[in-house]
Amino acid sequence: MKPVTITITAQLLDYNELTAQQRQLVDAAKRSSEKAYAPYSRFNVGAAVLLDNGEMVVGNNQENAASPSSLCAERVTMYSANALWPNVAPSAIAIAAFNDAGFLAQPISPCGACRQVLAETEQRYGKPIEVLLYGTEGILVFHCVDDLLPFSFSRLQLDYGK
Repeated sequence: MKPVTITITAQLLDYNELTAQQRQLVDAAKRSSEKAYAPYSRFNVGAAVLLDNGEMVVGNNQENAASPSSLCAERVTMYSANALWPNVAPSAIAIAAFNDAGFLAQPISPCGACRQVLAETEQRYGKPIEVLLYGTEGILVFHCVDDLLPFSFSRLQLDYGK
């Protein structure tokens, strides 16, 4: 057996330590979370994606009584960005969530399905997507999605016969 060590790097920043553009993205994610449709979980999540052309796309979680039909904020937002500007790479995504007690103290992290979508989007455009995870006690900033999902499944695994 040969052990493998995986190291990721993230920064835990206060809101005031963010750049103006990062603050704008976090604020947009927070505002978007307030418009989520989450009558079942009462767990509102918002996301904001910044594109290389300067456009910002926001989205939020959308629940359904048939819960497998629900969709997370990260996928709603990234799919919207890709649909509106399919040839423009995303450069950053911010995610924020609140429940009945208010915005979460600890940063919210994307689920596995959302991490996979974000990872493939990063691979699709061939450039890192900065990830900002908002919490009232600090914002975790990752340089790229790979830091959230090492060993992600990619199109390379689908390269049949090679």
